[in-house]
Amino acid sequence: MRIAVAYDNGEIFQHFGRTEQFKVYDIEDGKVTSSKIVGTDGQGHGALAGVLGTIGADVLICGGIGAGAQNAVSMAGVKLYGGVTGSADEAVSAYLSGSLDFDPNVMCDHHHHDEGNSCGSHGCGSHGCGEHTCGSHGCGH
Repeated sequence: MRIAVAYDNGEIFQHFGRTEQFKVYDIEDGKVTSSKIVGTDGQGHGALAGVLGTIGADVLICGGIGAGAQNAVSMAGVKLYGGVTGSADEAVSAYLSGSLDFDPNVMCDHHHHDEGNSCGSHGCGSHGCGEHTCGSHGCGH
């Protein structure tokens, strides 16, 4: 198995679409056997799913991720664990132990937010964003 983590200086990078590096972990028998840093060559948003495919990732751990990128990652056959913060190494250890704290309904939290409008300019406030996630109605641009 191969796990990719959106990576910046030891931490999980919080805006998937602007990820410049992934830390890639090779896993055998539930343990990390090797890891390396892989650059994204300036690819952004949906194109990053292609990078994940090229490196053979089975799992992606990241922070914020919009709907377009979520769909691209899903179409690439990569299992997404979004909304994760903190140390990349600790997140992988938590994933392997079955205790990773992630958000299955990760929001597009990289946008500017207005009070009462949790996804910026497209007006969640007018259609009850609290009842569904931004990821399900195209917040990613």
